[in-house]
Amino acid sequence: MPIWPAPPDQSSLATSEVQIWRASLDQSPTTVDHLRQLLAPDEQSRADRFHFEADRRHFIVARGYLRTLLGRYLGLAPQGIQFVYTKYGKPSLAMELDQHLKFNLAHSGGLALYAFTLLGEIGIDLEHIRPEFTGDDIARRFFSATEVTALDQLPVTERHQAFFDCWTRKEAFIKAKGPGLSLGLDQFDVTLSPDRPAKLLRTGWDEAEASRWSLQAIDVGPAYAAAVAIEAHDWQVSYFQVKN
Repeated sequence: MPIWPAPPDQSSLATSEVQIWRASLDQSPTTVDHLRQLLAPDEQSRADRFHFEADRRHFIVARGYLRTLLGRYLGLAPQGIQFVYTKYGKPSLAMELDQHLKFNLAHSGGLALYAFTLLGEIGIDLEHIRPEFTGDDIARRFFSATEVTALDQLPVTERHQAFFDCWTRKEAFIKAKGPGLSLGLDQFDVTLSPDRPAKLLRTGWDEAEASRWSLQAIDVGPAYAAAVAIEAHDWQVSYFQVKN
């Protein structure tokens, strides 16, 4: 797994910067208990509804670290941060907090990623690549015709990674846009070939929209695919590892 640097003592964001944090969700019972105390009552109730203990712990750690990181940026106690949610479930800061700070999170396979920026709405997605998973049927059901053709033209040995690269880029864009699954995955095209950088190629509703967005793949580790999407260009990215 790539080594990401430890964070600085204090977090600050340049106006043209995206900061991405990686965290392990497999933490000790003591850490889980501590992070649970940072959660709001509705988050604790949501955690308690998970059927499997591992899922419950991962949710607590993911949300606890989100609050911890936001507290660093805002100079606030993590438990004092208040969220509001869109009708599709995307969280943002309550109006009385810093509305210029935008964030998003994703977790899969025991890891979490967090993205923070002042540039505008941002989306991030992470998927654990399972060797036994075959995505051909899902691609034909959900991807655009252009993407399915590009996937079929790749060597068989490259299709597995390409499927997850495509999926995470599309999910990151949808999460940045904020409409949830009401925005069909087949309504826009992204790159997926290993020799092409991540990019939004076309949207079916506005021929100019793709030119306003940036996509970037994230090297999390060999068993993962990840991407970040933001409606901006000419930005720099910094990576940090959350301290356990």
